[in-house]
Amino acid sequence: MKTTTLLTLLFTAFSVIAQDKFFTNTGTVNFEASVPYFEEIKAVNRQVAIILEPKTSTFICTVLIKDFRFKLDLMQQHFNDNYMESRRYPKAVFKGKIQKFDLKDLTETEKPYQIKGKLMLRGKSKEFIVNAFIKKVAEGIQIISDFPILVSDFDIQIPMAIASKIASTANTELTGIVQNGDLMYAALK
Repeated sequence: MKTTTLLTLLFTAFSVIAQDKFFTNTGTVNFEASVPYFEEIKAVNRQVAIILEPKTSTFICTVLIKDFRFKLDLMQQHFNDNYMESRRYPKAVFKGKIQKFDLKDLTETEKPYQIKGKLMLRGKSKEFIVNAFIKKVAEGIQIISDFPILVSDFDIQIPMAIASKIASTANTELTGIVQNGDLMYAALK
């Protein structure tokens, strides 16, 4: 009896808290730092956490660096060990505010927004203004954003011998569908 009461209270509390947030842990980040005539440098991470708090227009995205997947295992190893130092700096976090965002204005037609915030990567913080397209979809709210990350902004050291084979800017794309806490709560029932 006590266990049932406790579980009911926990689910009710979760429902009340979750109503103010939309989230997912299955967002995707693609990045590419390829240059013409050399090996393609592309990776994808499909385990990205995204939180959207409509009342405050807060947008948070968290990426575990080690979860990026490359076509070549050796490239993935160099990325984690030499460039991103993922054991020392395990995650990247972008936190910002969506400018002029109102949940009531969202429709099935995507609208452009700007997200003003900070990206924390490799122990460094950098202010960004990210362009995003946001719209309602059957599953929740879809967010797509594109922004370039300068390698030099985060002290990523690339040896001179291969510097010409890697772009100085990593083109990054985030996509995800965040769901209302009520939908997540209903799925737990």
